[in-house]
Amino acid sequence: MSDATTVYELTNVSKTYRNEGKDFTALRDVSFSIREGEIFGIIGMSGAGKSTLVRTLNRLTDVTSGSVRYFGRDLAELSSRELRKVRRSMAMIFQGFNLLQQRTVIKNVEQPLRIAGVPRGERREIARKMLEIVGLSEKEKEYPARLSGGQRQRVAIARALAADPKVLLCDEATSALDPKITGEILELLAKINRERKLTIVIITHEMSVVERICHRVAIIDDGYLAEVGDVAEVFRSPKTRAAKKLVFPSNPYDPSEKDSRLLRIAFDGLSAKEPFIADLVATTGLKVNILSANTKSVGGVGYGQMVLELPKGEADREAVIAYFKRKGLAISEVET
Repeated sequence: MSDATTVYELTNVSKTYRNEGKDFTALRDVSFSIREGEIFGIIGMSGAGKSTLVRTLNRLTDVTSGSVRYFGRDLAELSSRELRKVRRSMAMIFQGFNLLQQRTVIKNVEQPLRIAGVPRGERREIARKMLEIVGLSEKEKEYPARLSGGQRQRVAIARALAADPKVLLCDEATSALDPKITGEILELLAKINRERKLTIVIITHEMSVVERICHRVAIIDDGYLAEVGDVAEVFRSPKTRAAKKLVFPSNPYDPSEKDSRLLRIAFDGLSAKEPFIADLVATTGLKVNILSANTKSVGGVGYGQMVLELPKGEADREAVIAYFKRKGLAISEVET
């Protein structure tokens, strides 16, 4: 992946809006790149700036300063005609599906081809192929109102794929779906990425979406780029406060004392087979209180995490931390 072509290169991107005489800065000096063929996540809480950021990727929003390069070309320097051509290589799917309610499924999928002037017979053939990819061949004559939310999003994906884009931008594309359907849509996107080598950019506020299928992630916080890196590494060892807030498990239990120190440990499937808590007790004679624990799939690899309450004595606490470090586990202190 490191040798892959760079699709997007954002350099010191800032965006300031002016409203009623007041300035509001949505993006602040953001720099990162997106590589061809990867699934790249952009995550942040509501109001963090991620929606503004995705609009800079297809120049629906012009940056105030900095640059957004697409396959080496600065989007700000393109003429209107060149920009229209470039945008045809970028497809987008949304939370609200944006389907034409008075047209059948297959005519919805044909829509970008119709706009591009593709002959009817050819666009019908392409649309049927796209519906086959998303598993909706039998629904081509139905209208969107008769479909479930998950089926409507599949139609939107088929429509996006019809024009054979180089990039698929997904703006909160699973936010309106229940967890089961969300999983199915994410699996479909991962399958499309594998089979078509399509670059996919996923904008979301849910870390579970990023963990499930993204290769790398950029975390946006109050307009700043808080952290960027491989999803597995960000999960194991988040470095910034914003990343920790997204990655750390919600803690359903209160520590026994207000000044307790809490430790999060993260481990992959191999180390999960080791009874390291029992071994901690046997090796050091020290005990920890397990406040929460869970397992999840991150990039297709099983990971686990625990939040532990450390012993009271400072020397005992340091001994426990040293033990986990010797075991090679990723550890982070949790703020109470």
